[in-house]
Amino acid sequence: MTIEFTAGNIHDLAPADLVQGDRVAGRIYTDPEIFELEMKNIFEKTWVWVAHESELPKPGSFKSTYVGRNAVIVTKDRKGAIHTLVNRCRHRGASVCEQRTGNANGFTCPYHAWSYSLDGKLRGIPYPEGYEGVMNKEDMGLQKLRTESYRGLIFATFNQDAEPLEEFLGDVTLWADHFLKQGAGYPLKVIGTQRFKFNGNWKIQLENTTDGYHFPIVHRSWMATVDAETADMLSFMTDPESTCHDLGNGHSVMHMVPEHIDLDVDDGTEPLQARFDGLVAELKQAGVDDVEIRKLVRSMHGTGSNLNLFPNVGLSSAFFRVLRPVSVDETVIEHVALGPDAPPEIAEPVIRERMRIHEHFQGPFGFGTPDDAEGWARVQRGAQASPEMPIMVNRGLNREYKAPEGWVTSHSTDETGMRAAYAKWKEMMSND
Repeated sequence: MTIEFTAGNIHDLAPADLVQGDRVAGRIYTDPEIFELEMKNIFEKTWVWVAHESELPKPGSFKSTYVGRNAVIVTKDRKGAIHTLVNRCRHRGASVCEQRTGNANGFTCPYHAWSYSLDGKLRGIPYPEGYEGVMNKEDMGLQKLRTESYRGLIFATFNQDAEPLEEFLGDVTLWADHFLKQGAGYPLKVIGTQRFKFNGNWKIQLENTTDGYHFPIVHRSWMATVDAETADMLSFMTDPESTCHDLGNGHSVMHMVPEHIDLDVDDGTEPLQARFDGLVAELKQAGVDDVEIRKLVRSMHGTGSNLNLFPNVGLSSAFFRVLRPVSVDETVIEHVALGPDAPPEIAEPVIRERMRIHEHFQGPFGFGTPDDAEGWARVQRGAQASPEMPIMVNRGLNREYKAPEGWVTSHSTDETGMRAAYAKWKEMMSND
C-alpha cells in the first residue's frame, strides 16, 4: 500500500515509510532526528569506504578520515596489515592524530601521553603505578573497526557481524574490476585529493553519481568547452545502449560510454583524440611502444561508467567521489584523482594530463563540480520549504527490465540507481 505524504502526517510517519518506491518525502533531507538514525543504522552498521591502498604505501603509513561522523585512522603496520582505528584516546577522549596523512611509529595522545602502536594496542602509560589493580592495559587499546579490502579498495565497519565485504559488494566487483583497468596495465594510485563542502543532505549527492538525466543540462557549460570528440563520446542521452543497472545492496552502475566500459576490449578502429597528440609524441620520444601508448590514451578519461557504492563512494569514470555526512544539511565531498603507478617516463606526462582533465571538470574552478554543488544546495533549500512534498524518483519505471544477469535495468537517464539506493536505505532504516 502506498502512503501519501501530507502536511498532517509527514512528521508522524516512521522514517522507513518516507520512501515509497517511486518517491521519497523531502523530510528525509531535513529532519535532524532522521539524520541521527542514519548515522546509527547505516554508517555504523555497514561497510564504508575509507582509503585506497596507494594512500598507505609503506609500513607506518596512515590516513585520517571518517566513518560517518566518527574520526578514524587507517594504518599499515610493520607486517603490512591494515587497521582502522577510532581516533580517540581511551583515557580522556582526545584525538591522537591531527594529520591527514603521514608516516609514524605509532600515536601518542597530547593530553596525558598514552601511546598506541600502529595496530591500536596501548603501548605505554606515563606513571603507570597509579593504574596497578585498576585496569588491564590489554583492554585499553584504540577501538578497532573491522577492515577488509577488495583489490586495493579499503572498507571498514563498526559492525563485527556484518557480512563479508565481497558479499556486500556482490556484482559490484565486476564493475570495480573494469574501473581498475584505467591504469592501462599499471596499478592505480591516488595522485591528489580535492575537498569541499556543500550545504545539503548527503543523500542528495548519493543520488547524483548514476543520474545521467542531469548531465547535459547541468553541465552544458562544460560540454561547450571540450573538443568535438569528447562531446560526442559523452552524448549518451539518446543512445539505447547506455543503461543503468541496480546491482543490489543499494549499489548501481551507469554506462555513459559503452565502448569504454571494458578498456581491454579494443578493435583498433577508434581514433585517438587529437587533443592528446602532444602526449602521444612525448611518450613516443620516451620509447613507449604504440600498443602501450594506445592503451594509455584510451584510458585518459577513465572508464565509460559511473559505479555508485552505497552508502559513501562512487567510482566515477576516472576518480573516486567520497561523501561524508556532517549534519542533516551539511556534507563534505572528496574528489580523489587517480593515475598509473608506472615508470617516471610514462607516469609523469600521463598524470600531468589526467590532472588537467580532472581540474577542468572536478576542480574548484572547473566546469562541472561547482554546477553540481549548486544543484545539490538548491534541492536542500527547496526541501526545507515543504518537507511533505515528494521527491520524485519515478523516471523510467515504465521501461525497467531484467538484464540476463538478473539486474533491474533501464536507460542511463532513468532513476533506477536512485531507487536502488533508497530501497537499501528503507531496509536499513526499518531495522531498529
